[in-house]
Amino acid sequence: MREVEWEHPDSVAMRTGQRLDLDVRYGSPESEPGPHPTANDISVFFVAYTDDGEAIGSGALRKLDDQHAEIKRMFVEPAHRGSGAASAILHRLEEFARERDWHRLVLETGHRQPDAARFSEREGFRPIPKFGFYVDSQHSLC
Repeated sequence: MREVEWEHPDSVAMRTGQRLDLDVRYGSPESEPGPHPTANDISVFFVAYTDDGEAIGSGALRKLDDQHAEIKRMFVEPAHRGSGAASAILHRLEEFARERDWHRLVLETGHRQPDAARFSEREGFRPIPKFGFYVDSQHSLC
């Protein structure tokens, strides 16, 4: 696991892979409610690697206020799903948040991502009311 800059080639590759996955699920390149994350509003971006140095997954945090952040851009390449990479990424994001005394992490996923919703609940996240950009989104699960 490495922290990388937003424009690092592996960061770009992971975000592109996620975008392609979502395009297939939702049939549109514009399925994300609210503004897309950018280098200006992402506090940290992590990429998970195999022992051979292949980038296989990612996750980021968008700071919401002094004590809260939103998990963004969680993604694992399909060939590596079920390997534990997603859990490792999430745990590193949680560690990063604890190091900054951020007391709550939230996330949003869509109704066509039941695997992401199951993963989040398995990792201890619970459904909450829609927040921020997602309040009016009929397809968001928070």
